[in-house]
Amino acid sequence: MQREKTLLIVDDIEINRMILADAFQDTYNILEAGDGEQALEIIGRRKDISAVLLDLLMPKKDGLDVLRDMNRTGKIKYIPVFLITAADSTEMLLEGYNLGAIDIIRKPFMTQFLQRRVDHIVELYEQRNELEHVVKKQVEKFNRLNRSLVEMLASIIEFRDCESGEHVKRMSGLTKILMTEVGDTYPEYAVREKEIEKIGTASILHDIGKIAIPDKILNKPGRLTNEEFEIMKQHTVKGCEILRSMPNVMDRDIYNYSYDICRHHHERWDGKGYPDGLSGDNISIWAQVVSVVDVYDALTSERVYKSAYDSGTAVRMILNGECGAFNPKILKAFEKIVERL
Repeated sequence: MQREKTLLIVDDIEINRMILADAFQDTYNILEAGDGEQALEIIGRRKDISAVLLDLLMPKKDGLDVLRDMNRTGKIKYIPVFLITAADSTEMLLEGYNLGAIDIIRKPFMTQFLQRRVDHIVELYEQRNELEHVVKKQVEKFNRLNRSLVEMLASIIEFRDCESGEHVKRMSGLTKILMTEVGDTYPEYAVREKEIEKIGTASILHDIGKIAIPDKILNKPGRLTNEEFEIMKQHTVKGCEILRSMPNVMDRDIYNYSYDICRHHHERWDGKGYPDGLSGDNISIWAQVVSVVDVYDALTSERVYKSAYDSGTAVRMILNGECGAFNPKILKAFEKIVERL
């Protein structure tokens, strides 16, 4: 019967490999490599390696080369590496530690002592890897629940405002595309990929406050009066009131992004927006991005008070300043993604 644990022994001297293999053959499947190049080939194709006993001084690729490659691929995080060496070079040994080697075992070695050290570390790594796997699954489940909650809240808007249903669903994808392009073009606005995912989810709730706007205003087919527009503008602060009542039922980051976007997606670069009259980069970059995406999608969608514009016309209107004042850098990035829209 095949054993569950696999040990890779890497040494250019065959007798050393034989001694180590004999010491561990009762508890591990044994793999052998005569140089670093062969070792990396085995590590690259095998998923079941529990630990590596790695000689430092070898032809082709030495032990440090193997460690560097394992760092590059991320495998050093999951596979413990023991350096087996007769060398006394403090510099090499220190570099080995810095590259992630878990322990250094000097030749000649006592096999019983070596067995205990390897078994102990392998057990610790297995427990840690299993814990990380469980945590990752829980995080994925939590993120799915957060997304479901956000989409459920957005669906409420769909029932209230028949024109916003598909709009809120498109917001997430468009926001992520533009956020990514803005960060790639202007590093000062760069946001990590996992944060962009959260911002995309949060953007779905940008109009949640429309729940509090009367139907006769929300779905009015004609132009709003000044009084009606003042009421419509309240959907930004009303949305924040709704979110404040539920801060503990969604991911904290998504909640914070949602709150900021909900309140500030109608602010303008020139400070003439609402509700707070913010200007320039006093408006968060995610709220600025959602503002552009919101206008683009509104222009290209049919509404009770207008027909849909084609994409080219909508883009020209935004770039010409016909739909508000936006950050020039965001508009540059917006131009780059037009074809993908």
